[in-house]
Amino acid sequence: MTKKTYSIFGAGAAGLYTAWRLLDGTSKLKKNEKMLEKGDVLELYDWGEYDFSKKDPGTRAPGARVCTWHYKDNKDNSYLELGGMRYSYWNGTPMGAGHRVVTKTIEKLDLKKDSIPFNESADPLMSLRAKNMYVSAVSSNQPAPYAANNYGEDAPPDDGFTTIQSVAITQDSGPTTRREWCKFYDEGRINIEMPESSIFKKGDLLKEIGYWNLGYDMLGQEGFGYLSDGNGYSSNVVNSNSAQSFNVNDEFTPGTEYKTLIKGYSSLFDALFNEVEKLAKKKGITLSYFPNTRLRSILHDKSKAHFTTATRKAPDKLAESKICDAAFLAMPRAAIELVAQASRYIDKEGLDVLNHEKVQLYLESVIMEPSYKVGMFFKTPWWRETPEGGPTYPAKLTSYFLTDEGIAKLKQEKFPAEYLKKIAEAKSPEIIGNPFNDKASFVAAVENAIQERLTYKQEGQISAVAELDTIGPSITDMPIRQVVYFGDNALKEKGEKVYGILASYDDILYTTFWKALELGPKATREIPESRDLQPLIGPRTATPVMVKMLRSQLASLHFGPQTDYSAVPEPLETKYMDWSLPPFNAGYHAYKSHYDLGDVQRKIRKPSQLIPKTDCDIFIVGETYSNDQAWVEGAFCTAESVLNDFFGIEPIISEVHYPFICPE
Repeated sequence: MTKKTYSIFGAGAAGLYTAWRLLDGTSKLKKNEKMLEKGDVLELYDWGEYDFSKKDPGTRAPGARVCTWHYKDNKDNSYLELGGMRYSYWNGTPMGAGHRVVTKTIEKLDLKKDSIPFNESADPLMSLRAKNMYVSAVSSNQPAPYAANNYGEDAPPDDGFTTIQSVAITQDSGPTTRREWCKFYDEGRINIEMPESSIFKKGDLLKEIGYWNLGYDMLGQEGFGYLSDGNGYSSNVVNSNSAQSFNVNDEFTPGTEYKTLIKGYSSLFDALFNEVEKLAKKKGITLSYFPNTRLRSILHDKSKAHFTTATRKAPDKLAESKICDAAFLAMPRAAIELVAQASRYIDKEGLDVLNHEKVQLYLESVIMEPSYKVGMFFKTPWWRETPEGGPTYPAKLTSYFLTDEGIAKLKQEKFPAEYLKKIAEAKSPEIIGNPFNDKASFVAAVENAIQERLTYKQEGQISAVAELDTIGPSITDMPIRQVVYFGDNALKEKGEKVYGILASYDDILYTTFWKALELGPKATREIPESRDLQPLIGPRTATPVMVKMLRSQLASLHFGPQTDYSAVPEPLETKYMDWSLPPFNAGYHAYKSHYDLGDVQRKIRKPSQLIPKTDCDIFIVGETYSNDQAWVEGAFCTAESVLNDFFGIEPIISEVHYPFICPE
């Protein structure tokens, strides 16, 4: 049998996962010619050069739009995330919430021991329109500084999401499972009578309505402004597909159990790359890794993909012309469009799959959402309240959050079984999976559920298991937008302590604010943005003017409006990542309205399905066209679906309750 060559373009989440599952997966069929075998070739191309190991060093931590940055680039030091930060933990049960494929992958790579909580504060600090407040304090007596319809300013900003969703779903109705949501994307409608003044009416399909349009119609200018400012993400209120946006914005409700890895999220991709190398060697498959090399063009002819590459040193020149049996484009929309542009002008016989009109239509089904993140390290956690004092408005970073894992630990500690049963059954309020602002309210809820007083020992046991040191965030309408507190998370316990924060977590609206500060007032831009590959090179050092601007806004957030920037100490180190630059041109993506999301997900992963009487083994994988956009889970799920459906590989987990993409 002739040896096969499979080529993967992109060594981020989707590319590494595809390589791993091609090597690790088992076949559904007794005879499967699609499976890689001894003597076959697996190629891995990447425009970047990730620091996978001492043998394969690079300029930045791996993970594409995940990028862990350690102080002084030393992995023993404290770190913060300048890209994707976390995953939603799945407890392994058939109906459990969470990112199932990421959770399973972490288990299979023996990284579960490194998995640690990464939960949000139960009572975030907000600074909106120069008013500093905590979410728990917002009430009719202390409203947010907005004149929202129906006194919306008397409630937390995220209540606006619930108001918008009320046109189709309520707390007691609507889709709950992944399959039900997929059906809702296609069939969900406004099912209440709308007022005469409304733009939209009962019966309107939500997939044909932009979320910004619907939100504005439901909340008015001030109400929508409060939601937009106060939820922290411009991307959550962009004019995306309303049906999908209902589900996306449910992900950010309190109670979701988030986790990350103790060495930083990028360590997941170190582990994947190392496992790919190990499996290829074990199975006698040639693994060829090509960093600093990108896909330039691709055509299909006579059951083979014919492609060209370019290098970072000479990005405009042809490097090589090659052939493979299957090509996996593990790339976002912007990078795929560059390949399509070059493919149009290739003077060679073959089918130009990417430029077919229907393929182009589906490629354009997503909005590219720019993102910009700035990290800072300090000598002290000046944003916290300490015995020595603290800022006027400290970040509340301690909360109580009891999980199923916590219940299991309490069982081991001989905590009364009858108490644990009543805690699990508690409804008013729920205790498991429900965050509490402070110890007193948590203990009170537990004692109310068991109808007994806890002993001193029992109170200590359950408090210790539930106590979390959260990451915040704090939220503001200033250009820093969100602040995430990583603190001292160094693996080494001895030596100088260093505390990190994601000082600015921006998407869409304010990303260009920081771009103009990158060079300072005495420099002229010399590199065109179309050639600035900063996201591939790694975090870039901030200029003094950017640092001063950050300190000024942080001072207003934590010490009050008009506070001098000097209230925030000079940082030890400040760096940024601009995800609006090539090759990603976006931090994340969202579907547009007026598209059938399920059909896009199913067809775009193998674009030739959109072309009559055509079958080409060219595939698109990644978060861009997934059911979990902006998450690593989306990248893994699209790759998994391709390998299951087109390569006969057994699913990594059951799809009964968790289809990887929307089914037909």
